[in-house]
Amino acid sequence: MIAALFFAFAAVAVAGAILMVVHRNPVYSALFLILTLFAIAGLFVLLNAPFIAAVHVIVYAGAIMVLFLFVVLLMDLEEERVRRHRLKLAQILGIVAAAVLLVEVGVFLKAGFAGAATQGPDGSQIIGDTESIGRLLFTEYLFPFEIASVLLLSGIIGSVLLAKLKLRS
Repeated sequence: MIAALFFAFAAVAVAGAILMVVHRNPVYSALFLILTLFAIAGLFVLLNAPFIAAVHVIVYAGAIMVLFLFVVLLMDLEEERVRRHRLKLAQILGIVAAAVLLVEVGVFLKAGFAGAATQGPDGSQIIGDTESIGRLLFTEYLFPFEIASVLLLSGIIGSVLLAKLKLRS
């Protein structure tokens, strides 16, 4: 049953990611990204990491995707002319990025899956329990956590200022 759920969530995540990249309408691309994020949250649940799955849904599929949709809707979505040389460069860069991704996947699969996980009370592995994440987040990773919050705040302020400038002109 777990294997069937894994393959179902994986298929939905891969299909949503492909549709997100291929679709020409940015609003639909954002919606396919939300679908992909929900499928990845399902994979986290299968890995016995319900806290990470909940945070993933709340933060990424909830808050950040709403910001993406606001930005997409604030943009002027007129059809742009695509220049041939830019399209060729994008295709070449896409092929290079795909080759690098395949090499990374090959190295990962060759190295194996060596993950450190804790044991739960029933003997199952718990990867992302609340206590261990909270302890790490507020001790060892406190500074990066605060830097990330300042970066997100500056991004929000910048998008508000850009929206105000766009409305004035």
